[in-house]
Amino acid sequence: MNPTDTTPIYRPGLEGVIAAETALSHPEGAAGRLTIVGHAVEELAAQFTSEEVACLLWHGRLPTPVELATFKQQLSAHRSLPEATLDLLRAAASRAVPTMDALRMAIASLDLDLTPDQLEIGLVARTPTIIAAYGRLRQGQDPLPPHPDLDHAANYLYMLHGQLPSPAQVRGLETYLNTVSDHGLNASTFTARIIVSTDSDVVSAVTGAIGALKGPKHGGAPGPALDMVFEIGTAEQAEPYLRAKLDKGERLMGFGHRVYKVRDPRAVVLSQAAAEMYRAGGDMALYELAQQVEETAVRLLAEYKPGRNLQTNVEFYTALLLHGLGLPTDLFTPTFALGRMAGWIAHCREQQASNRLIRPLSRYVGP
Repeated sequence: MNPTDTTPIYRPGLEGVIAAETALSHPEGAAGRLTIVGHAVEELAAQFTSEEVACLLWHGRLPTPVELATFKQQLSAHRSLPEATLDLLRAAASRAVPTMDALRMAIASLDLDLTPDQLEIGLVARTPTIIAAYGRLRQGQDPLPPHPDLDHAANYLYMLHGQLPSPAQVRGLETYLNTVSDHGLNASTFTARIIVSTDSDVVSAVTGAIGALKGPKHGGAPGPALDMVFEIGTAEQAEPYLRAKLDKGERLMGFGHRVYKVRDPRAVVLSQAAAEMYRAGGDMALYELAQQVEETAVRLLAEYKPGRNLQTNVEFYTALLLHGLGLPTDLFTPTFALGRMAGWIAHCREQQASNRLIRPLSRYVGP
């Protein structure tokens, strides 16, 4: 708005409107950079654990060894699910409820047995337990209790698969969780901040955030990105397959981003993480096919949509990495929520610290 003009400006989707100040993360679309609490995502994702990144988001600095040990103990003490939540998940699985819907319902139940002081720890600790339990229930298997000797990322893989994950698998998942831990004022984070701005509680806020993340325009596209690679099958088929899609006006999943006009820096991080994980014990042929599909897609998008700068986004290599970890596609977006949970809570804390009710205007166009 012009300082001398009090007429509100309408911007569809609030594009370009600054609605909050944050010290948590800074995506720079033109430069292809993402900074999380003063750390480049490339450094943070590959070198630290998800517990360390959660502490960074919540306290503005990395934890000391003693603080980290205490935080891990607190998470371990709150990983198990209350029986009411397990009953809810069993009932949802019996009706084949989609996993994101089951996660939303289960998260909303977590304030039944925790004090307000325990809720934030409990939300982070129990999210992987919920997803893993529901994943097993959907396969007709009993949920596994958390392993007392495993940390956050390793426990998730253990509870899903029933066996100890390899160091390469744990590092791959750690890198993914850190990469998606926070990303500016995206749709789900904005939803969480709106809810707590009303003086509502953090459980309601992250439940709403999960609802926003469920949408394919936000967090719901990693599965289709991987499906596209499998459908292509061979490098020779990449160009005719992708041309056919573009000729029909269809979107290529895993390419293009609302913020980034160059390659998404998170795609760079996850491409490297996936390569390391696949080399350590995966199907390198699949990884190499994905690279060839990426190169072909970027080239064709430049041909079909010149000037749009549609580059690889986080979803493309998310799909490849999570598939390499043995996750079915219906767990891809829930695992995104697992990685984003501490970030949502950090934004709730930031909003509550200097709260003002978020209440934009609308422009009336009715009769």
